Amino acid sequence: MASYEDFQKLDIKVAEIENVIPHSECGPLYVLSIKVGEVHKQIVAGIRAHYTEEQLKGKKIVLLTIWNRPSSAAWNPRECHLAASDATTLTLVVPVTPYFRRSGK
Repeated sequence: MASYEDFQKLDIKVAEIENVIPHSECGPLYVLSIKVGEVHKQIVAGIRAHYTEEQLKGKKIVLLTIWNRPSSAAWNPRECHLAASDATTLTLVVPVTPYFRRSGK
């Protein structure tokens, strides 16, 4: 079982999806332009079979940064959205209360 200290090591943030475009080289992927605080980033997400572009624009999602994972030239695997799925459905993990900025970490 994970300890409280293990959870303190996680870098979890709320991001807002600003733009969504289909990935030019891989059918099931979207390229998501996101805003984390005041920082603009792009991530690749394999959620195209479950969400339309319109459903994603403006949605707030939970973003996890993985610090010890190597990056590749094609994309940055260090940041990913969180989702839950079963055999037929995928659901993004989203904040259920209004987002608020917290000082510190």
